Amino acid sequence: MFERLLIANRGEIACRILKSARRLGIHCIAIHSEVDAGALHVRLADEAHCVGGPRPAESYLCIDAVLKAAQRSGAEAVHPGYGFLSENADFAEACAAAGLVFVGPGAAAIRSMGRKDAAKQLMEGAGVPVVPGYHGESQDFDVLAGEAARIGFPLLVKASAGGGGRGMRRVDHPDALEKALAGASREATSAFGDGDLLLERFVEPARHVEVQVFGDSQGNFVHLFDRDCSIQRRHQKLIEEAPAPGLGEGLREEMADAALRAARTIDYQGAGTVEFILDAGASGETGGGIEVADFYFMEMNTRLQVEHPVTEFITGQDLVEWQLRVAAGEPLPCAQEDLHVRGHAIEARLCAEDPAKRFLPSPGLLEHLRVPEAGPQLRVDGGFVEGDAVSPFYDNLLAKVVASGADRESARRRLVSALGEVEVVGPVCNATYLRDVAAHPAFASGQVHTGFLEQHEKELRREEAPSPRTLAAAVLYLLRARESGAHERAAVSADRWSPWEATDGFRLSTPARETLCLRSPKGEILAEVDVLTDSAGWRMEVSGRVSALSGEGPDDDGSLWVRLDGEGFPARASRRDEHLHLWLDGVYTHLLLPVPKIAEEGQVPAGGGVVSALPGRVVRVLVEPGARVRRGDVLLVVEAMKMEHEIRAPADGEVRSIACSPGDAVEEGVALVELEPAQS
Repeated sequence: MFERLLIANRGEIACRILKSARRLGIHCIAIHSEVDAGALHVRLADEAHCVGGPRPAESYLCIDAVLKAAQRSGAEAVHPGYGFLSENADFAEACAAAGLVFVGPGAAAIRSMGRKDAAKQLMEGAGVPVVPGYHGESQDFDVLAGEAARIGFPLLVKASAGGGGRGMRRVDHPDALEKALAGASREATSAFGDGDLLLERFVEPARHVEVQVFGDSQGNFVHLFDRDCSIQRRHQKLIEEAPAPGLGEGLREEMADAALRAARTIDYQGAGTVEFILDAGASGETGGGIEVADFYFMEMNTRLQVEHPVTEFITGQDLVEWQLRVAAGEPLPCAQEDLHVRGHAIEARLCAEDPAKRFLPSPGLLEHLRVPEAGPQLRVDGGFVEGDAVSPFYDNLLAKVVASGADRESARRRLVSALGEVEVVGPVCNATYLRDVAAHPAFASGQVHTGFLEQHEKELRREEAPSPRTLAAAVLYLLRARESGAHERAAVSADRWSPWEATDGFRLSTPARETLCLRSPKGEILAEVDVLTDSAGWRMEVSGRVSALSGEGPDDDGSLWVRLDGEGFPARASRRDEHLHLWLDGVYTHLLLPVPKIAEEGQVPAGGGVVSALPGRVVRVLVEPGARVRRGDVLLVVEAMKMEHEIRAPADGEVRSIACSPGDAVEEGVALVELEPAQS
């Protein structure tokens, strides 16, 4: 085993690798960009080296800079994690040329699977079923259009290189093909340096099922069972679980055999994942689950997967340790007959994104961060702590919350409970959305497929109106905070018994009454609560209903105990100036205390400026000054956090001027287009 390991990555996966490597007594070396100098993975490492500027191409994707850091630090091996250079064959070759062990497969294996088109051709030759489509060399539009007509609509346009949903578009009609091809190629070029595309038949309804495989240098191969990754947004995984629910043993064995056949075909070494699309519409149910179904090879990821913890839970194995041992020349730690499934595990990806805005990434300072406490059946793999900043330059994954249990239902319940304990202030976080998905009856019954979120969109969309319990918690927090402040002022007052410092609302013959106006972050009035105070305590009135209110807190950590008409329940609160953040019943609520109304995002403010919702780089401008646009028309496209985001007209109007050009870096909230609203 080598003694010094350079981890060529950042965030959650760098922290994860570091834990296993340190347990094996390996000296851990981190790399970081200029903006990541204080990041958690840097603080946890034994030493760290800066490799360049904030953009990935200047740092984490710069092979020369990473290799120089490895040489300066005396590293013997390099672990690439996932993303960045993990599936870059040139990087694997460069490591070998520099005398470094690359913790992953050889360059030849990476290349054979690095391009989806070539991989499909290889798998067809090995007898592994592939998704019907076009994966030829020609990128001529007429050729692609002809192939699309042959395949039929709907279909998927996919980047030949890379993955993670980037460079992917669903196309439902022939007249949308040209735009989809252009956008996918542009995004693929930006993300992977390669704009080539392939076409696939869109399988619907479909499940995304993958098999974890491992190989060593002695020619041994094993699989570590299957995972289901069907819960996706924007073609990116959101919730994963192992084993895949509802499959019969015969089908599991077929898919595992196909995955091992794929690994043997390319003499694979290290951790890899063979991903399949399962045609849920062509399945046959038996007493033991789905036994007969069409499944197709999609791709092989020649690296560790984000969702590897669920496999670790059900097998009791440390896959990072396996990677390190195989890279050091050791045989696989287990034979196939030694591996068994124990229970079930489900992982949810906690991301800085807004589900209400099509999962728009949300960079920013983590003013407050609390995650559930880990235990034997609950794991939290994170890359941030409170006070860190989520950068717009990188992926928006904050942490992975992973729950296990003796069966799927116990794991699911544990995950729902754990997600209800997550608290994030600063970037918008998807914790409540994830909890709602995991708590949904269809998910609970195992009815998962790649269109799940779209199918249940209305049920998963939360109304902004806070519940009576939320209003009670907010009012109690405000009253108790005011009471505490008054007591503190009275304690230092010249007359601590002054009636001006009293908070009991005393009146000669009538209870005190005040109205608290609670607003959304957009400034909209959510509720007006009348609070009545007399010698009996507090009462709150909402829409004519009066309820008794009392409770304790907030404690130093923001904990509250609320009593509403005698029923007690816990809540937690965090206040930042006029912003009140509440967590109760597993739901996060963000309220504004009484302040001037804030313009709703998407409206044209007084100056007529249409702004970007997040910092990024302009890639396309689709309008000119003088153009008339309708609400919803795409004005320009901004690339941020590895994805393209369309900036649309918030209202009908005429374009006055444009304040940006393709290639410009733009900040959040800065006017990009001046729009003259149409006269009503």
